Amino acid sequence: MTRRIDRLSEDDRILWNLVARTAKPLKGKAVDMPDMVVEAKPVPPPAPAAASPAAAAKPKTQHVSHALDDQTLNKLAKGRLPIEGRVDLHGMTQDEAYSLLFSFLHRAHAGGIRYVLIITGKGSSSGGDGVLRRAVPAWLSTPAFRPLVSSHDHAARNHGGSGALYVRLRRTRA
Repeated sequence: MTRRIDRLSEDDRILWNLVARTAKPLKGKAVDMPDMVVEAKPVPPPAPAAASPAAAAKPKTQHVSHALDDQTLNKLAKGRLPIEGRVDLHGMTQDEAYSLLFSFLHRAHAGGIRYVLIITGKGSSSGGDGVLRRAVPAWLSTPAFRPLVSSHDHAARNHGGSGALYVRLRRTRA
């Protein structure tokens, strides 16, 4: 097996930074953080009127994306249409989740991927709906995500049910 020695792209550095901040060292082990950890570049706000992703969580009817058609939804649920990418937002703050989601969808779109699964979790531990469960569909309908996202809908039970979303990305222009 040949070992690849490549430099990380800026998006991979952002992703690494998010993961590295959540990692806890093993008991009795020294913390050894590699040099590739850098601060994440700022992501544009989700909407001009909103100062944070929390403010953008309230959906506006004029910005709602179209839901997936029934035939596509059934094919995704039954595995006849491949889900080419996944991102899990469990345990993240809204700002971390927004940054990761934006960079993930941007990379997936650039790579020509059509269908992805976004796992938000159900968030019922505090007795109410999860913050990310409510916020992510609203984010996908904002102008920042509009060039990337064609449509989205709740996932089938075997893919996470109401704690996950299927997203169809727009086609890349040749």
